[in-house]
Amino acid sequence: MVQATALPRNEAGIEAAVSVLKQRFGDRLQTGHSIREQHGHTTTWITNQIPDAVVFPESTQEVAEVVKTCANYSVPVIPYGTGTSLEGHVNAPAGGVSIDMTKMDKILEVHAEDLDVVVQPGVTREQLNTYLRDQGLFFPIDPGANASLGGMAATRASGTNAVRYGTMKDNVLSLEAVMADGTVIRSASRAKKSSAGYDLTRLMVGSEGTLGVITELTLRLQGIPEAIRSARCSFNTVDDACRAVMMTIQYGIPVARIELLDPMSVKAANDYSKLSLPETPLLLLEFHGSDAGVLEQTDMFGSIAEEFGGFDFEATSSVEERNKLWQARHDMYWATHALRPGAKGLSTDVCVPISRLAECVGAASAKATEMGLIAPIVGHVGDGNFHALPLIDMENAEELAKAGEFVSWLNDLAISMEGTCTGEHGIGQGKRPYLKKELGEATRFMAAIKAALDPDNIMNPGKIVAD
Repeated sequence: MVQATALPRNEAGIEAAVSVLKQRFGDRLQTGHSIREQHGHTTTWITNQIPDAVVFPESTQEVAEVVKTCANYSVPVIPYGTGTSLEGHVNAPAGGVSIDMTKMDKILEVHAEDLDVVVQPGVTREQLNTYLRDQGLFFPIDPGANASLGGMAATRASGTNAVRYGTMKDNVLSLEAVMADGTVIRSASRAKKSSAGYDLTRLMVGSEGTLGVITELTLRLQGIPEAIRSARCSFNTVDDACRAVMMTIQYGIPVARIELLDPMSVKAANDYSKLSLPETPLLLLEFHGSDAGVLEQTDMFGSIAEEFGGFDFEATSSVEERNKLWQARHDMYWATHALRPGAKGLSTDVCVPISRLAECVGAASAKATEMGLIAPIVGHVGDGNFHALPLIDMENAEELAKAGEFVSWLNDLAISMEGTCTGEHGIGQGKRPYLKKELGEATRFMAAIKAALDPDNIMNPGKIVAD
């Protein structure tokens, strides 16, 4: 594991704050080691830094009480959704109180005629879409994991549908948040557009809990398409597949999803999900629209794929076949681990302009091979975003060093291509060294915003900006 940097602890303040909160919340404040360890754990290679207590509020007012108490004693506050983040976001490097939002899981209002919904932050995306199904609506952001919507907003999550429906920043209309002094704010109204003041909604979306705790969200919804058609197509090289993606986007085909699996990922999917796909680079696609529209889009992509040597092209409108294909894609994290039993996957992502995608993916694959790493690649390639997953023996110091070198090299490569060190995982602890490389002096102004809104640095310290 990579040792996470520890920050100075306020022992007296932590003891006093936990005592006050225990009196107020009783059994809804837990200090047992196992539950605290769970709330410091993430699916990452960064060491676990546990909080001193975990509290389970049930309302915005209770979150405000927790934050005010912690502010009074200068004690860190770490928001926690479902713990699926990948860059150490929920670690507690200075100790403090983890605010677990799972009891705030109510769907408060659905405005079907306005295509929006108001939810508490503990609602998960699957929970919301199950609730909305009978109304012919859905929430399109799909990061794969059944993450909480509050956590998805905090990390500016993305996923397989982003190429058509955007990311969380495009789908949060407004939010309610508890700021560092315990004040409750609402960032905007339900109006679809506004020129009223600073855009606090998008400031909070992606802030990773470093500016405030999100306690309510108003989200944009979509109508369930009349027709959905999925397709898959194999290619001889990753370069051919990426160039087919570029052409598809440039032709303006309104593809809803377009995902890349490299040969190692296809092998893992075949073994794990009992498929029989050619073990060459693969594109998975989905088209939304009318019956005639999705057929036309499928045919247009088929022609593009043929131009770049695509083969074994198949398309289907069968719900069962579609679900089987996309479930295999969503299971890729666990499927790839079977390529090297006992190893841990280090999931990292970058995003580049689509014109540089083929070059970047090809270079990443070649670099991993050169370094002797097993590093399958999958990606939401319709927007230039892909993930590499080096499989590492965490007890082997040489392998850990190689993996760190590979991640650093890949981040630098993406930045050199006018891309980003993280398309959707966020900065957290793991990507902090690369933020200044990417944004330069802009990080100084980020730090100024953080200092103005959180002068005592109690809101998820040690994440995004330098302390």
